[in-house]
Amino acid sequence: MKRLLDFTVALLGLIALALPLCILILLIRRKLGSPVFFRQTRPGLHGRPFQMVKFRTMTDARDAQGALLPDADRLTLFGRFLRSTSLDELPELWNVLKGDMSLVGPRPLLMEYLPLYSPDQARRHAVRPGVTGWAQVNGRNAISWEEKFALDVWYVDHQSLALDLRILWLTVKKVLVREGISAAGEATMGKFTGNR
Repeated sequence: MKRLLDFTVALLGLIALALPLCILILLIRRKLGSPVFFRQTRPGLHGRPFQMVKFRTMTDARDAQGALLPDADRLTLFGRFLRSTSLDELPELWNVLKGDMSLVGPRPLLMEYLPLYSPDQARRHAVRPGVTGWAQVNGRNAISWEEKFALDVWYVDHQSLALDLRILWLTVKKVLVREGISAAGEATMGKFTGNR
């Protein structure tokens, strides 16, 4: 049932949003350059890697040695707008359509985090990662990693269609008020470095 809902909503969403997506592609190309899409390998169901796709929100600005500048220096006003409105996440509907992701589930993080999780935290990979999730509607990037992982595992243990519908509704509300977009003192969210 969950997979059928994911597929149907993702397909209808991509069709309905075709024109806005094309406009966003043109705007991103003009304001941030190429490539328009940001692709990165992330852990999916049971930690299996997949290519997640999002809209690009940062420039490729580098220092004198050729190293990328910190996120805060590469995140433009337009990029901040894309993130605060979650428009950068729209291409993930393609990942949902393919079955790499679900509409609702723990957010797919970095591959490098896999060996850093405690056994309980690693249970977040027992379900498909989501475009949105329980942690996103309960603080997003404004809560600690430990709180975020606890919410992810709670979702794994309590998932249901009713909970998914509630999370989707709360996500719409969160996007409209633009809460929890970044951690305190960070452009996005600081890196997870393991459990203390």
